[in-house]
Amino acid sequence: MERLRHMVDQDSIPSRIWASNLSVSHRVGHSVLAVDHEATDDVAEIYNQAGDDYISYADGDPSQPFAFDGMHAYADRCVWAVLETKLADLRASGASSVRFLDAGCGPGTWLRRLVIRSRALGFNSITARGFDIAQAQIQRARLAAQNLSSLPGVNLTFDVADLTDRLPEPDASVDLTLCLYSALSHLPVASLKDISTEIARVTSGHFITTVRPVGSTPTAFIDSVENVRRLKQDHVRDRCEIDLSDGRRLAFGFHLFTAVELRNHFSGCFDIEDLRGLDLFHCRFTPDSRWNPVRWLGDSPLADELDLLEKACAARPEFMDRAAHLLLIARSRRGAAPKAGSVALP
Repeated sequence: MERLRHMVDQDSIPSRIWASNLSVSHRVGHSVLAVDHEATDDVAEIYNQAGDDYISYADGDPSQPFAFDGMHAYADRCVWAVLETKLADLRASGASSVRFLDAGCGPGTWLRRLVIRSRALGFNSITARGFDIAQAQIQRARLAAQNLSSLPGVNLTFDVADLTDRLPEPDASVDLTLCLYSALSHLPVASLKDISTEIARVTSGHFITTVRPVGSTPTAFIDSVENVRRLKQDHVRDRCEIDLSDGRRLAFGFHLFTAVELRNHFSGCFDIEDLRGLDLFHCRFTPDSRWNPVRWLGDSPLADELDLLEKACAARPEFMDRAAHLLLIARSRRGAAPKAGSVALP
C-alpha cells in the first residue's frame, strides 16, 4: 500500500490542483508530517473519546432536535429543509411506509429528526437504521432514541459498522440515505467508487451527503476550533493532525473535496439533482461573544442579507469550494420496490 501511495501522480490530486491555483501567500503547505506515535491515530477511537459534550457540539441541544442551535446551525437548517421536502414529497405520493439509512450517524440526531417528522406526516411504518464506527456514539444514539424506538410502527436501530463494508439492506429498499458532515472524508479516496456503488444499490429514492470542501474554514471535528493549539492538514497524504488545549493529540485520515470531485464520485451511479455550497458567509460573520458586543449577537438585518448572498452564490463554481460544506443531493436510477400500504392519499 505504501508503494502504491508513492506511485500516485500528486499533481492529479484535486485539492492540490485547487491549492496550486491560489497565490503563493494563500497556498496550503504540502510537506509530509512526521507521525506522532503518542497521538490518537484511529478515527473510531477519536470519536469514542469525544465525550458526552460531543452531541451538543455537533448537533446542538439534544433535547431540542429542531432548534438547530449548534455550531453548524445555518447548514443544519439547509440540510433539514431538503430532507423535510423529500419526506413530504414521498408522503404526498401516497407512501405510508418509509425507510431511512444514516451512514456515519454519530449520536443519531438526524435519524431522530426524520422519525419524529415522519410520524407527524402520518407514515404508519417507519424503518430507520444508523451506523457508525464509533461504539460510544452508537451507545449515545441508542440512549437518546429509547422513547422513539418503542413507539408503534417505528423500527429505529443503531449499529457499529464500517461504511466500507457491504450494507445489509436489500436492493432499492431505502427511501432516504444520508451520509452527513464529512463521514466520507475520513475514508480513503480510492474506496469511494465501491462505496458509492453500494449506496446506490440500496437506495431507491435519494442520497444526501455533506463534506468539507478544500476552501472551507478549519474545524477541530470533536471540539471548538478555539481549543486548538496546532492544526495541520496534509493534502498529499490526506492526513490531519490536531493538538488540543487539553493535551489531546489527534492524527487521522481526512480528505477535503472539490465540488467537481464530489460530483464525479457519485454521478456514475446516481443522477445528481443538486450540488451547492453550504454556509459561505454565515460562519464568517458570526459574532464571538468573547469579543463582540452583546448587541451584535442577534443582528437580524445582517442575517437576512447573508441569506440572500448565500442563495445567490451557493451554486456558483467560484464560491462552492470556499463554503463551510458541500451539499450533494442525488436521485437513484433504480426503481423503488413496491411498498405495502402505498395508496393514494385522501
